[in-house]
Amino acid sequence: QVQLVESGGGLVQAGGSLRLSCAASGRTFTSYYMGWFRQAPGKEREFVSTISRSGLSTYYADSVKGRFTISRDNAKKTLYLQMNSLKPEDTAVYYCAAGRSQSSPAVVRSGYADWGQGTQVTVSS
Repeated sequence: QVQLVESGGGLVQAGGSLRLSCAASGRTFTSYYMGWFRQAPGKEREFVSTISRSGLSTYYADSVKGRFTISRDNAKKTLYLQMNSLKPEDTAVYYCAAGRSQSSPAVVRSGYADWGQGTQVTVSS
């Protein structure tokens, strides 16, 4: 099990940028692929992005491709999500997640066992 703590959320105008961080505890960070999900009010939690254990492979939802960048620093046990060109529809609570049940990063919730508490991102128009 790994404990995850997100930070970096906030209020930003449309077109602006934010960088989310997710600090992980434990000694086996590199055994986990990591992901970001988000949940808007009244909607299901949806996949945003995921990154492999090494950081060499990344995947994005179509809605954020070209605007968001996922990365990880294994030495610091930290996951990042750089969000540029933000839109009002990006408003949601953003969650980081850790998983190791699959050999490659998962794009569905069931592929992740550990979740952070979430950080609010609000994009005003």
